[in-house]
Amino acid sequence: MSAEYQRYIEDISDDIKACLEAMGCQPILFIGSGLTKRYLNGPNWEELLQILSETCPEIDKKFAYYKQRYTDPIDIGEVFSEKYNEWAWGAGEKNFPKELFEQENPPDIYFKYSIANLFNELTKSQNPANQDEISLLQKIHPHSIITTNYDQLLEQIFPDYEPIIGQKILYANNASIGEIFKIHGCSSIPESIVVNRSDYDSFCKKKKYLSAKLLAFFAEHPLVFIGYSAEDPNIKSILSDIDEILSENGDLIPNIYILEWSREPLIEYQRRERLIPVAENKSVRIKSIVAHDFSWVFQAFAANKALENVNPKLLRALLARTYELVRSDIPKNPIQVDYTVLSNVSEVDGELAKLYGIANAADGVAFNANYPFTLSAIGKALGFKGWHDAQKLLEIVKNSTGVDIKSFDNIYHCAIMNGEVVQSHRYSALLKRLLEKVKSGEEYTLELKK
Repeated sequence: MSAEYQRYIEDISDDIKACLEAMGCQPILFIGSGLTKRYLNGPNWEELLQILSETCPEIDKKFAYYKQRYTDPIDIGEVFSEKYNEWAWGAGEKNFPKELFEQENPPDIYFKYSIANLFNELTKSQNPANQDEISLLQKIHPHSIITTNYDQLLEQIFPDYEPIIGQKILYANNASIGEIFKIHGCSSIPESIVVNRSDYDSFCKKKKYLSAKLLAFFAEHPLVFIGYSAEDPNIKSILSDIDEILSENGDLIPNIYILEWSREPLIEYQRRERLIPVAENKSVRIKSIVAHDFSWVFQAFAANKALENVNPKLLRALLARTYELVRSDIPKNPIQVDYTVLSNVSEVDGELAKLYGIANAADGVAFNANYPFTLSAIGKALGFKGWHDAQKLLEIVKNSTGVDIKSFDNIYHCAIMNGEVVQSHRYSALLKRLLEKVKSGEEYTLELKK
């Protein structure tokens, strides 16, 4: 691996970890067909339509003909739905279950059944490739997963997560956790699949409600698109509905990432932002991650170990049985903790303190006084909206001095440990003053001794 791309990996990983720490919650994954192609060699949308065109005798022209005549794949889906209906009620009857011929079924059920059957056979016939990478994906422990995929690969990767399919998403509890939102339907329920023009017209009518429901997720969690290209209409459609709330004046949305696959291993420093056009004269800026091997990306998003030993099914059940406490007088300011009191409950001196990565529990109050800031608090103290611009200033310091302040304990920064893993970072007023100088372009000197 080249030094340039290694530096890119380190910078992106630092940014992801800073985002996780600042937002204090698990990421949300938005999954497209590229994930199924990566692990099951499954088809993308166009490849799916081409396979289905070769299965039905009523589709008597080459797929290229339909590509020429219809610019949008959903219009091809509409034509194929009619062709499959004609085939099912003729020579192809034996290829479909008897119950599909009951009059209450919609006419496109035969096309959707064929799609569902193709993906069901795909997931049954082979084990996913690249198990090491999948293991790292599992360790992210996402808050929730949103997908436009029809297949059930995600249910295999995250067996404790509950699939919420189609219309049921509109009634789902936003506060819940451990769910897979299948916004375009699922092969387990063929009639739920969104694949033709009439389906999409119906979906678009409800999309505003769906986007409003997902907005809370997008605003409060790190979000990463996986298995999509930046030009994918699904991404553009969702971002076009939410950018006015998440972004002002075309500013970068700091908590949304798109992971793009490179066919070849990389050697150069890659782009870190993507400008995605979502409508005429309207674009959205999100963060870009370019990788051939996704392992390091998944490791970075798995940096928050909070849910490592928590069963999402159990947590979902607990949340479903919990009343929301709606109080305006609950304290929201940081509480100074006297670790001297807490140390008295430990039978072995210092053991409780080690849980927090503090050498001496008696110094707890001093620790809070010396390192009172989170990165978000530093950012706001500097006049920014949050953590992201403060992280940029830290990167300027790192690039200009060669010192990564966050990589060790010093007068500016201290890591709070959970065993051997960094659980969070805290910062001093000295860092605030240092970054004020960086922000204003003044000269500065690092004083690193504690």
